[in-house]
Amino acid sequence: MTSASAPAPAPGPGPAAPYGTPDAPRIAVRGEAHLEVDPEIARIGITVTARGKDRRSALDDLTRRNAGVVDLVKSYGQAVERLETGAFSITPELTRHGRGERVRTHHGTVHLTAELSDFTALGELTTRLADLELTRVDGPWWTLRPGSPAHRQARQQAVREAVQRAREYAEALGTTLAALVEIADTGAENARPRPQWDRGRVRTVSAYGAPVPQEEAAPLDLEPERQHVHAQLDARFIMKPPKL
Repeated sequence: MTSASAPAPAPGPGPAAPYGTPDAPRIAVRGEAHLEVDPEIARIGITVTARGKDRRSALDDLTRRNAGVVDLVKSYGQAVERLETGAFSITPELTRHGRGERVRTHHGTVHLTAELSDFTALGELTTRLADLELTRVDGPWWTLRPGSPAHRQARQQAVREAVQRAREYAEALGTTLAALVEIADTGAENARPRPQWDRGRVRTVSAYGAPVPQEEAAPLDLEPERQHVHAQLDARFIMKPPKL
């Protein structure tokens, strides 16, 4: 006894051609945008130092100076968006000559970071910090916020540039675009983490062992460094078959 064989399934649609077909030719283009905008945030690094013959005196001086720096920075209110303490240390320094572990002095440091959005206050604060005893100021480092509208503007401009470039190719062939196939950030599959801060130029001002002046120094005139925003993408389109 024989059984009837089941009918073979109907062939399904094949995979799409990777590079287009004569009936649906593809265009692959790259869109780029370069913007130059003003920074939104400035960051400064502050290092407070103290030295003492014994650990307690060094710690007391460091605590007092650190409190003075924190109070000064916080006195600028909303101009300061963030104030953070990064590291603290008290280190004994041994004598260079002689036997045994004889401590000559103790060296203490506190590192702080401040972020400001008011660049007028930045120049004044930087100068006042530099006037403080055994206080070092580094920076500023200029940057944009992660969600800055400049990033969106650059991406949108890159998309428009890609569409315009694809249209020009199609017009050169006497045809027009029919559909968008794909759009992706260039190198999206092999993306590498980008640095959060654009350091740019670094300025350092400090006051080591100098007495606090009776009159405040004139505020530094800090010119914000323009930020460069770059967006790049790859886009593929289908165009109507040209008549060659």
